[in-house]
Amino acid sequence: MANLDLALLPWQEEVMKDGSRFRVIAAGRRTGKSHLAAVSLILNALTEQKGKVFYVAPTQGQARDVMWSTIYDIAGDIIEKSHVNNLEITLAGGNTIYLKGADRPDTLRGVSLKHLVMDELAFMKPDVWESILRPALADRKGSAIFIGTPEGRNHFYDLFIGGRTWPDWNSFHFTSFDNPLVDPAEIEHARQTLPSFSFQQEFMASFDARTSGFFDPDNFLFYETTKAEGEYYVSVDLAGFKNVGQRRARKRDNSAIAITKVTSDGHWYVEDIDYGQWSLDETVKHIFAAVEKYRPRRVGIEKGIAQQAVMSPLQDEMRRKSRLFVIDLLTHGNQKKTDRIAWALAGRFENGLIHLKKADWNDRLIDEAANFPSALVHDDLLDALSYCDQIAQVAYLDGIELQDEWEPQDAVAGF
Repeated sequence: MANLDLALLPWQEEVMKDGSRFRVIAAGRRTGKSHLAAVSLILNALTEQKGKVFYVAPTQGQARDVMWSTIYDIAGDIIEKSHVNNLEITLAGGNTIYLKGADRPDTLRGVSLKHLVMDELAFMKPDVWESILRPALADRKGSAIFIGTPEGRNHFYDLFIGGRTWPDWNSFHFTSFDNPLVDPAEIEHARQTLPSFSFQQEFMASFDARTSGFFDPDNFLFYETTKAEGEYYVSVDLAGFKNVGQRRARKRDNSAIAITKVTSDGHWYVEDIDYGQWSLDETVKHIFAAVEKYRPRRVGIEKGIAQQAVMSPLQDEMRRKSRLFVIDLLTHGNQKKTDRIAWALAGRFENGLIHLKKADWNDRLIDEAANFPSALVHDDLLDALSYCDQIAQVAYLDGIELQDEWEPQDAVAGF
């Protein structure tokens, strides 16, 4: 036990002394996250309570590279045995620390945990915690630490915000400056040489860092009312439909309905973006309510399985209320989603052609734009708005008379 080195930095000591069962830590690079994680794992493995102790990184390779030698450096002679192929370290008393990767979820199932550390949670799928590891803590009322550097506002952000108010949770925020062993001049050098969003996210552990390569939300234009003349368009991006009685659906995509007034000079005034994780019937009601309120020139719905499911009840609603409208089927056009959204929106935002009405949905759209594209952040509102590009351009052709068949005046000359 004499070789057990538990020296802690002030911020690490603050976290370890906190009595909350669940602790969420947003910390900058080189703060000392790995040392804290190792100390937490070791102390919980040394308690008399039987049960497994898990360290989970985004991949098993990362778990090995980050934690194997760190535990050995700290635990010293109290390690009774280890198995490097299985990444298992058994301490005095018989409890074992298991190093796991979130990329292999099947290896995380069916266990009873008394303590868990999830490192770099922002880079894992939400299901790993919600569906697999949270239930594993239930029978022993195990504890958990979530630690990492932010990656936009994703599920790690949700836990961080929730940790401030949920019972028996706590959230902490530390920057690279909180590690006195790192030269502050080195951090300042990074501030001067890195892009602002990179420094804010990586060193200052900011969830608000602007990471998008396509959109700069700081330049978005907003309005409260407008007298601009134009016609409304409703564009719909559908997600899977929520089952009636389903209690939690936060990890699912949202369906989104964008209502946009388009003027003759090409400006878009986004009046509203209605979104949510709705059932099929709820989705129909939201679409119909938007059509009734704004009387759009075109209604477009993304073509696919969800669109096929919604068409029949939507047509039933039209007949019931005696209000018919034509629905344009929107397509991907063989484009990747990133390219399609960027093509439709990036240039318009950059040139001040898109104006957003001030409303509650603004923050959600800004978050999506700030982190676009990211596999960890939804883009449902952006997707719905981008589809306006298809139906608005189609409408511009209305009323233009096109010659059905071209006939040359001179058959030899060809004109």
